[in-house]
Amino acid sequence: MKKVILFVAVISAFSFASCKKDRVCTCVSSPGGGTSTVTYTQSTSRNASAACLSYTEVNNNTTTTVTCTLK
Repeated sequence: MKKVILFVAVISAFSFASCKKDRVCTCVSSPGGGTSTVTYTQSTSRNASAACLSYTEVNNNTTTTVTCTLK
């Protein structure tokens, strides 16, 4: 019985571990329709998503709308 409980505890610990890997954020700016990509290395999905959604561009003090998606 103790081995079963230990086995379940180990499996549960692995399921809560964060999966860190390279994440790619693709952004489209308007006006102009230019695209850019940003790679977040060894990042969790939550951290990369937050950084991707907060990505901004500054071009010669011009307001640029940027729409980003995490792939």
